[in-house]
Amino acid sequence: MKIQLCKTYLDAKESRAINNVLKSGWLTAGPMNAKFEEEFAKYIGVKRALTLNSCTAALQMAIEASGITGEVILPSFTFVASANAVVRAGATPVFADIEYDTCNIDPVDIAHRITPRTQAIMVVHYAGQACTMDKIIKLADQYNLKIIEDSAETIGGTYKKQKTGSFSTGCFSFFPTKNITTGEGGMLTTNNDTLADKIKALSGHGITKNTYDRQHAQDPWHREANYPGYNFRMSSILAAIGVEQLKKLDAMNARRREHADYLNRKLKFDEIDLPVESKECRHVYQMYTIKVKKVARRDFVLGLRKKGVMASVHFTPPVHLQQYYAQKYKRSIHDLSVTERVAHSIVTLPMYPGLTSKELNYMINSIDKVLRKLSRRPI
Repeated sequence: MKIQLCKTYLDAKESRAINNVLKSGWLTAGPMNAKFEEEFAKYIGVKRALTLNSCTAALQMAIEASGITGEVILPSFTFVASANAVVRAGATPVFADIEYDTCNIDPVDIAHRITPRTQAIMVVHYAGQACTMDKIIKLADQYNLKIIEDSAETIGGTYKKQKTGSFSTGCFSFFPTKNITTGEGGMLTTNNDTLADKIKALSGHGITKNTYDRQHAQDPWHREANYPGYNFRMSSILAAIGVEQLKKLDAMNARRREHADYLNRKLKFDEIDLPVESKECRHVYQMYTIKVKKVARRDFVLGLRKKGVMASVHFTPPVHLQQYYAQKYKRSIHDLSVTERVAHSIVTLPMYPGLTSKELNYMINSIDKVLRKLSRRPI
């Protein structure tokens, strides 16, 4: 048996939506973008949502449009795109440590990293679980800092019943591994109309009105850039997929939670630390990650893959140990011991809504066998 790390759930509804866009002639910045934005904003509980070509673009726009040019505190335990967006927006990344249980940024360590040059905190809601937002908001208010939410991995997750991406400027990914997908693509959410309008212009070459909107203007050919912008737009084809995926999100997240609950009950091994769901959170398990102890992580992952369980690692090396950041920011990098401990022990197991009972049990049995072999427990 072979169990993929993740699988998308797409059906005839997405196919019909794509065909409808093709027939309409509006292949970018059209009505389907507006519909996806409106429905996503309503789902998250914010005033505005903007379709973009990636979460990375959303993160960069959130920083740049907010005028952040100083230090941005963020976790090193994240995909490198989080830090890349800080650098590309012209700001300086400052890496903070994480909590062992949740793998989310540690508010206590954030406080230790704040300097007069700090302008923002970027939280990364790891693997489907929100950060401790009340403590982070308190710090931000105390030091007059902006908050940016990298919610790429936590679409539909909540903290104290409030959805991620609604606490500040939210940034989401629709990459195929995420809780919903458009293939490629992202979304930015905000309650700030001024910020939303600026980002909308920046993402379309700095022009305040897109092609579809200009069709209703007196001079539709008039195109004037207010900013030196980018082309970060999402195509209407991808937006149409997103509309259909959003309808399925809660059901797909519920299935992820059911699978995670089953694994948590069955994976009772001394060599494993299981994922922890904070009592304030609703975890949506974009990834199901464990931490291995007493056995070599590499041998464990390869042993599972040999059995067809396509386990992986998210994330190693952490950003502060990657070549560019280790050299460029080495003077400001210190004491990230929990990050490095987690990065050496974390393992991502297959997780997607369509996992069957047979596949889950095969995965559990394979983990048991690999651990017995590596720890030399009797079989």
